[in-house]
Amino acid sequence: MLTAAIGCAATAQAAVVVHIQLSRQVMTVEVDGQTMGNWPVSTARPGYRTPEGTFRPYRLEVMHRSSLYEWTPMPYSIFFDGNYAIHGTGAVGQLGRPVSHGCVRLSPANARALFSWVQAHGAGGTVIEITD
Repeated sequence: MLTAAIGCAATAQAAVVVHIQLSRQVMTVEVDGQTMGNWPVSTARPGYRTPEGTFRPYRLEVMHRSSLYEWTPMPYSIFFDGNYAIHGTGAVGQLGRPVSHGCVRLSPANARALFSWVQAHGAGGTVIEITD
């Protein structure tokens, strides 16, 4: 995890800033300083964890299938820490509640929009901040 000072500096330089608040199960996305989305998400259910900290994406996949969880489709995957990713889900009725194995799930339409912004600005222009 990066220190707060590094996290603040990275956030100030990023074109895309993704804020995920675990306690509220909400993601806010800013692009070039303008709020583009405030969306419900689902993060880790009890017994699992979603990592907290400041991250940069390291891999994007339009359609990833999880080899860990029965080849479950993970559309618009943005990997940010090991096997953890932000991705779309078909279980949109569960958004707003912690139900995942640790990934950050959001609606496919919102995942597609986020993916396009991250793709356009690159890993160096994107920061993902996950807090309690």
